[in-house]
Amino acid sequence: MIAGLIGLLLMLVGGVLVLAAFVFWIWMLVDAVTNKGLGDGEKIAWVLVILFTHFIGALIYFFFGRTRGAASI
Repeated sequence: MIAGLIGLLLMLVGGVLVLAAFVFWIWMLVDAVTNKGLGDGEKIAWVLVILFTHFIGALIYFFFGRTRGAASI
């Protein structure tokens, strides 16, 4: 009984984390496309990085690609 409740709790927490990662991935993808501080070639490159490396690519864009575009707005 207790093991079943713990398993259910872990599944719920895992589901929330997966959903949050997916939302973050979509957010970074949209941000890369709409970032006015990036040139067309840079946008294409970042979109490809985010698409092919999924969550890791979104994290890389968040820390390295997004700041340049945000600084020039």
